Amino acid sequence: MNTTISNSKISASIKHSGAELFSLKNNQNKEFIWEGNPDFWGKHSPVLFPIVGTLKNNTYTINGVEYQLPRHGFARDMEFQLIEKSENRAVFSLKYTDETLKKYPFQFELQLIYTLQESTLDIEYKVINEGNTKMPFSIGAHPAIALPDAFENYSLDFEKKEILEYNLLENDLISNKTKTLETTNNLVPLNYKLFENDALIFKTLQSNSLTILENSKPYIKVAFADFPSLGIWTKENAPFICIEPWLGYSDTPENSGDLFEKEGVLVLDADQSFQAKFSIQIL
Repeated sequence: MNTTISNSKISASIKHSGAELFSLKNNQNKEFIWEGNPDFWGKHSPVLFPIVGTLKNNTYTINGVEYQLPRHGFARDMEFQLIEKSENRAVFSLKYTDETLKKYPFQFELQLIYTLQESTLDIEYKVINEGNTKMPFSIGAHPAIALPDAFENYSLDFEKKEILEYNLLENDLISNKTKTLETTNNLVPLNYKLFENDALIFKTLQSNSLTILENSKPYIKVAFADFPSLGIWTKENAPFICIEPWLGYSDTPENSGDLFEKEGVLVLDADQSFQAKFSIQIL
């Protein structure tokens, strides 16, 4: 099943499977989300929960007990319930099950709240700890922005002038090796060589947003003030770019395996909730 919300300027469509945004159009019916062609990458904007990235050996421990989770967790592959709907807003919910408890032994509810405001789509995450113990988790976004023109005709304009240092991935884990993204007049011109070693992972940024430029003209703005980390990714010759606000990231090779000790992890007290949002604005 799918749900669509709209206003006079834009519309957004979300799959109930994974509560995944798969369409964002302006009122001229122009599509801004990647179509999901499996020849390149068969997703559009998956939800990353309860981990972001990859665990060492896909394994973690809680109180000495081993559990396994696939890359980016399980929420993106589960069916969400639509619990609230209006013309310009939709709220989806995923609650723990007997199956999730085998992989992640915590009683949670995850809500995805999609709201349209003018030409902006706000995407809010609400994580609720329904259990009586502390709950470690990470959460992140993975929206793929469609780039209909030649890839090299796009560039990234970060909100602030800063040194854009990113960590390199080794075997899908975050290494201590870093590189600095070169800029031209504070812009990062896109080319596929940037992604030869997979995603660019920024543990911290001063910028709270970035704007994708198409032939030097503003195209899409992604704002992520609630998210300290950011991933940027595409595949060779693919006509999209993923701008990925994250709270958490892959394990480091030195990680102990204890989820509570994982670098970048959040910990939510019993009966407490956590909220964070980012936005995609059509320019």
